[in-house]
Amino acid sequence: MKDIDNQDDLYLLVDEFYKKLLADEKISYIFTDVVKIKLEEHLPILVTFWSQAVLGTGGYTKNLTQIHLDVSEKSYLSPELFKIWLDHFYAAVDENFAGEKAEQIKTNALSIATVMQIKIAQKNA
Repeated sequence: MKDIDNQDDLYLLVDEFYKKLLADEKISYIFTDVVKIKLEEHLPILVTFWSQAVLGTGGYTKNLTQIHLDVSEKSYLSPELFKIWLDHFYAAVDENFAGEKAEQIKTNALSIATVMQIKIAQKNA
């Protein structure tokens, strides 16, 4: 299996990841009812984010923390939801890629999920 090498790889990854999220009724409502994402618009943003994080390409300018805090205001993003998110993310990576970048992106995802949970807990305290 190949490692994550370019933005096409990342597009495949986030596309497979969102298929898993949207098929899981325990979390899909966040994307379909709370946020109502349009995948064709959302996926390129995610690719840009992960490309900056893993490939060092730059270009992501949104405030990731604030986006998640805003979503959590509408519908609480619980630790259980973050676990589901991480499980699907890891599965999407492991089913499609292996190597240094694949491991790095999983570590980054865990760090992001951890920071988001801390920020949400602080805001709700």
